[in-house]
Amino acid sequence: MNQEQIVQKTVDFVKEKLSQESSGHDWWHVYRVWQNAIKIGAGEDVDMFVVQLAALLHDIADWKLHGGDITVGPKVSREFLEPFDMEQKTIEHVCDIVKNVSFKGAKVAAEELTKEGHVVQDADRLDALGAIGIARVFAYAGHKGREIYDPAVKPALHDSFDQYKNNTSPAINHFYEKLLLLKNLMNTDTGKKLAQERHTFMEKYLEKFYEEVGERERVA
Repeated sequence: MNQEQIVQKTVDFVKEKLSQESSGHDWWHVYRVWQNAIKIGAGEDVDMFVVQLAALLHDIADWKLHGGDITVGPKVSREFLEPFDMEQKTIEHVCDIVKNVSFKGAKVAAEELTKEGHVVQDADRLDALGAIGIARVFAYAGHKGREIYDPAVKPALHDSFDQYKNNTSPAINHFYEKLLLLKNLMNTDTGKKLAQERHTFMEKYLEKFYEEVGERERVA
């Protein structure tokens, strides 16, 4: 089986697993990340086979939906990839990206990633920004039974992954705890350019949100 066929098998696997998922980590999120990764990777010196596999598998078992366990995603990815005729180092590379690609708190040091990991991380973070990012924030909040907004609950910049994953604050807080920080955390030139456009859109959205709820809070 060649690389193109393996990628298609991966598409089929992920699509079957994540179709109808309701938290914002569904197949179409993965599809957008995959396409973003192809676009970003085109301008980088990277192994696009690794990039595509990691992008497709990055949320196959997201820790947010598995009790905060970051080992589930790499485990499922490995079990899926092992039967294919590919080098073990490729499987290790993909699983390492799946394990370490996600945001784990504003004050938590990022895991070391390869150039391929940087591409996938930027692609994933882009889907947390802009119009689609806003939609996903509220989809996830509803999935977890959280409020949209409570002015008495202030955003927190988490010092540890445990603090971040156990956070239960309202949806609007997530903009300050993660989304508005991502623009400055992008790795690639293409990612930075695309992130700026989406960041600006979110700032405008928040200005309108506070206007409509009668608050005068400034966008950070």
